[in-house]
Amino acid sequence: MFIATIKISRGLQVVFSTLALLFFLLALGDITGNNTITLIAGYEGIFVGLSAMYVGLAEVINETFGRDFLPTYKKN
Repeated sequence: MFIATIKISRGLQVVFSTLALLFFLLALGDITGNNTITLIAGYEGIFVGLSAMYVGLAEVINETFGRDFLPTYKKN
């Protein structure tokens, strides 16, 4: 999905790149059994969720007001 976001917006690139990192960290924590990696993945998951909520809210608010009220840095 990250590849598909290259032409859309920087906000979605952040969401999907950090989501890929989250999946990698979760798998690594499960494979190694290292609780520290799993804890880091948990914090990464919180960041992914917050960034996804921001991008979603920004897209809806910007569309509603018809201008860039919250930046998501769209590509032209």
